[in-house]
Amino acid sequence: MGNRWRGRLGPAVGIAPGARVDRFEVFFDLVFVFSFFIITRATAANITDRQLLHAMLVLAVLWWCWVVHSVVATRVRLGEGFVPVLMVAGMAAVFCFALSLPQAFDDPKQTAAGPIVVAISYVVIRGVHLLLYWHVAKERPGERRLLLKYFPELLASTLLLLGAALIPPQIEDAGRAAMVRDGLWISVVLLQYGGGLVAVAWGWMVTSAEHWTERYDLILIIALGESIISVGVGGNLLGQPVTWPAIAAAVLGIVFTAALWWAHYDVVAPAARIAQHVAQGRARVSMARDAYAYLHLVMIAGVILFALGAEEIVRQIADPSIHLAEPTHGPGVPLLFGGVICYLCADMLFQLRTLRTLSWSRVGTVLVLTAAIPVATHLPGLAAFALLTAICVALVAVEVVVMADARRALRQAALNERATYEKHEADWRARWHEQAADEPPA
Repeated sequence: MGNRWRGRLGPAVGIAPGARVDRFEVFFDLVFVFSFFIITRATAANITDRQLLHAMLVLAVLWWCWVVHSVVATRVRLGEGFVPVLMVAGMAAVFCFALSLPQAFDDPKQTAAGPIVVAISYVVIRGVHLLLYWHVAKERPGERRLLLKYFPELLASTLLLLGAALIPPQIEDAGRAAMVRDGLWISVVLLQYGGGLVAVAWGWMVTSAEHWTERYDLILIIALGESIISVGVGGNLLGQPVTWPAIAAAVLGIVFTAALWWAHYDVVAPAARIAQHVAQGRARVSMARDAYAYLHLVMIAGVILFALGAEEIVRQIADPSIHLAEPTHGPGVPLLFGGVICYLCADMLFQLRTLRTLSWSRVGTVLVLTAAIPVATHLPGLAAFALLTAICVALVAVEVVVMADARRALRQAALNERATYEKHEADWRARWHEQAADEPPA
């Protein structure tokens, strides 16, 4: 039955060295968008240090599923043949994983249904990737033997997640039960990312540098876009009468998020893409792991943190019972500024790892943002928002001026590459017209 359906749908198709991201991969990302949104929503309901720890642990485990997914996508086209059918099962598992996240760290003495669903969904996600990779490697017995080295990490992480669901309810002391559960989740994260450091010698492969870099560029854009949605929905802007302060806060949120997008995608991301193309062998794999699989996690964590802070401040701005001149209260300002600092620091490390350069303008921006936190805590919410936006826009403006020549040369090279690629595509499709012209009229 399985062979018959694979025959009807078509075989799995390997990735070519110049492959790009296909539409099904973007469709698959929708469940990760939902997961980011759920993490933000569950944390925003009660922002505490422990809640933030839980959010980062969940994000790290979810991101590792994404990393494994991206590794599989370097070997097989996810939108071709029977593969999309298999990946839909993975999408359903990620969706169930996200739905159960708010209950993953509930009172351990209550029902363990949520944590068990998390563990089962995790097994399904990883199992789909393992089966797909096993099928692709069927003609390479040596590669299948290497693939078996992933199994201990999958088995151990699954047992730890099941333990986090089943062991805490058996412990009488609620505080100790929570510590055991958190410790098991931390062990999962250490096992996954520690295993990734070991596996670089045998378990990673980047067939298409273009596909790999584009994959991570898109997921980061999605995270930035989700932060905007989170601010609008979480701040209840849709449920409040339209006011000028709320509109001003929304505009400032768009502007500073756009500035953060610009800080990464204007120069750093295109230059890093070229560096990933230039690297070969072990150097390419190490760069792909460090800069994209690991440092993008820190950048997305920063996005979620500043989305939480922005939502908290926008909620105060939109609340008619709070006077506009009243200083902000709560964790909004530290989360907002701290999240942006986290994002920029990770981006600097990304630049250092891929390009071996460091922008002192960004170092200065991080120092200014750090010094601005105590000032912003005494400002009204709208003023704090404006201060952050001004700092982010100033960073972009300074780099546009200071890096004008290098930026112009890089963007011209990228434009020439794109134009050459588009011309090649146009020439290929022109053959269809030539064939139609050669056919005799009916």
